[in-house]
Amino acid sequence: MAMKIPKFANEAEEAKWWYENRGKLSEEFHKAAKEGRLRRGGVQRLLAERGIEFKEPKLTPTTTIRLDPDDIALARKHAEKRGLRYQTYLKMIIHEALRRAEEENKSAAA
Repeated sequence: MAMKIPKFANEAEEAKWWYENRGKLSEEFHKAAKEGRLRRGGVQRLLAERGIEFKEPKLTPTTTIRLDPDDIALARKHAEKRGLRYQTYLKMIIHEALRRAEEENKSAAA
């Protein structure tokens, strides 16, 4: 029977699970190889097998901005509490602020 991968609250919890179960995962892999259950493919194939539409991810341009070191340190602190990388956290709060500003503009125009 294949191992069940649990849902994780954050990246840190997921990394810990994969690390702690690396021996069992290796055993499962070798067992599947002996039984001929290994196949080629990735996320797209797995989703297709489950009847889930695969959408190509959007390519995002790289943007460089200069930030105050104290702001970066604060972002790292908040990101760590959420189990995120600080760049991911910064993208998240920028996205939220832009969405809020857009909603406010729509409300003001109505």
